[in-house]
Amino acid sequence: MTREYATGLAGRLAGKSICICLGSGGVGKTTTSAALALELAARGQKVAVITIDPARRLAAALGLSDPDRERGHVEEHRIDPALFAAQDIEMKGELWAMMLDPKRTLDEIVANLEPEAKAREAILENPIYHELSTAVAGSQELSAIAELYALHHERDFDVIVLDTPPSRNALDFLDAPTRLLGFLEGRALQVFLAPGGLTARLFGRSTALVFSIFARVTGVDMLSDLSQFFRSVSGVIDGFSQRTRDVASLLREKHTTFLIVTSPEPEPAREAVFMAQKLDARGMSRGELIVNRVNGHGLEGHSAREVSELLAPELGERLAARVAQNLADFDVLVQRDRETIERLARELGEPNPILVPQLDEDVQDLRGLARVAEHLFA
Repeated sequence: MTREYATGLAGRLAGKSICICLGSGGVGKTTTSAALALELAARGQKVAVITIDPARRLAAALGLSDPDRERGHVEEHRIDPALFAAQDIEMKGELWAMMLDPKRTLDEIVANLEPEAKAREAILENPIYHELSTAVAGSQELSAIAELYALHHERDFDVIVLDTPPSRNALDFLDAPTRLLGFLEGRALQVFLAPGGLTARLFGRSTALVFSIFARVTGVDMLSDLSQFFRSVSGVIDGFSQRTRDVASLLREKHTTFLIVTSPEPEPAREAVFMAQKLDARGMSRGELIVNRVNGHGLEGHSAREVSELLAPELGERLAARVAQNLADFDVLVQRDRETIERLARELGEPNPILVPQLDEDVQDLRGLARVAEHLFA
């Protein structure tokens, strides 16, 4: 399948090496990210897509097997060119895919920042680190940015497309580096890292007694683990801080762009406006507005009665009336979508947002992604 397009999205993405799809949950960010990456690769670039939680069949199409998904860890891998040929998709470049693994990302940062093997193992094997890294794994935003940074600086991809984590507040992704930097350079952490008297200064004698009893009962010396943990990480704190600054800078560089993905439903549309305003306030490059699942077929300006009369000779009066009524019901959604899109275009200053229609079936394979790409780049 060979496609020729006018500029549009392709023109807006020229010179961009990082494309971040941002939007509220349930608006099709994962599918959009994968379709965008596929088309850029089809045009001849080496592209990586970092995905978060694709549907089972879409994951299989991207080569993200079930066992790997259950372990939460999938290395980046190139999708076999034969799979594209089998679905009549012309692939001039390379498409690579990977699934985010937050804990592995944090472990790799520690490994890169602490080259001394013994010190590195002291961090990775500390029970406190294990609990913290597991908790941090719930903060996918930070891990997504860290993985993006690593691929950008350590690999030779022309373009990296990031599917941002599903979140009730998509702006958590933008704020993650600032929050981490505030913690790393905050007074509270410096107290922990200050040498000598940690236990005595932070915990009174009664609290220390409780921890002592806890250690005897459970075999876990929490105070000792805390002291060892903070001593072991003190050597990588500066590296973490610098990496975090670099990540925050990466989000504002001219080759990074944010694509706002939404649907025409009222709540996601309101969030799209809010996100656009926050991107502008942060000085981050805002690319196209993509509206998914747009209803486009209703009465097309006719009344239900007119449509029924037009269809009656072919379908009969009863069936024609039922079809006309169904179209009238859809027409309510069509009008809602048009009004929402017009409002979005006006408020975001995007006169020609990219519209992806409501598809008849879920996107489950590479061919489905190519079909979505046709709308994105049309």
